[in-house]
Amino acid sequence: MLFRRAQTITLEAALRDVTSRDVRARVAAADALGDVGESDRAAAAQALLRALDDNRFEVRRSAALSLGELGAAAVAAAATFDAPVDRLAALLVDAHPEVRQSAAIALGRLGDARGFASLEAALKEGPPDVRFQAAASLVEIDAERAYDPLVAALHDADPEVRANVALSLGVLGDRRAAGWIAELLDDRNEVRFEAACALGRLGDARGVPALIDFLDGTADRAFAALEGLESIGDAGAAAPVARLMRKVLAHRAVRVRAAGVLLGLGADGPDASYARDFLARSARSRRADVRGLAEEALAKLAAPERSADAPHR
Repeated sequence: MLFRRAQTITLEAALRDVTSRDVRARVAAADALGDVGESDRAAAAQALLRALDDNRFEVRRSAALSLGELGAAAVAAAATFDAPVDRLAALLVDAHPEVRQSAAIALGRLGDARGFASLEAALKEGPPDVRFQAAASLVEIDAERAYDPLVAALHDADPEVRANVALSLGVLGDRRAAGWIAELLDDRNEVRFEAACALGRLGDARGVPALIDFLDGTADRAFAALEGLESIGDAGAAAPVARLMRKVLAHRAVRVRAAGVLLGLGADGPDASYARDFLARSARSRRADVRGLAEEALAKLAAPERSADAPHR
């Protein structure tokens, strides 16, 4: 991961060390101040707001992230500073990319509507690292208002930005975006993946062919593709999902997930029998992840049966 949380220290030590001459101590203090008790958050926010002016990017980065973790109420309570959101917004044009991205993350976590306009401008005109994060942060602040700027950014020059914009529109859940997202299905691989997953979240079948392709990718991508196919519910995906389930060299947890999705798609015959048996065996696995996925899939299958057997009133 890009950012690492420092080892826990006391509030008093953090408030002292955030102005230390040692940059490592200042970073550790800024990290720690984002994880204090509720009664100490206003004091922590005041110290962190001062740290946004530190001459080292590592300290500014950690201070911004910690402010986001403290929450809007704590930051607003730091009454010795005016417009804390404006202070973070100013960092969207910082000289260092980690600081810019951290500021965008913090604005999203705070969820303050006053940060929306700055993030919207950053999505249009900022450097790629800020445009990438601004897409997700806009959704956190105001999902409904984020729709138009996200759609406008779908054909951004940077593929990572396009991918995150597609992902964010999927999270948004507005089906009006499906047609726009579908335009990215012919894009490069990472963009196509996020576009297909977003269409899956929206229940749009235009994502099915791409999702099927990603069943043969990494375990993470296969999981995401299975989730998308399950959301869409297209029975035509049953055959490739069954192949993945029977693929002995595939990750066991992925195969279990595939078995559950296959039965949810209404498969019958030998593949359905294999899936039920595979889930029953996996529910006795020593591996907690495999066992948990199998139990979840079996519970989903049992729920409709219990509903059908319930007496009608």
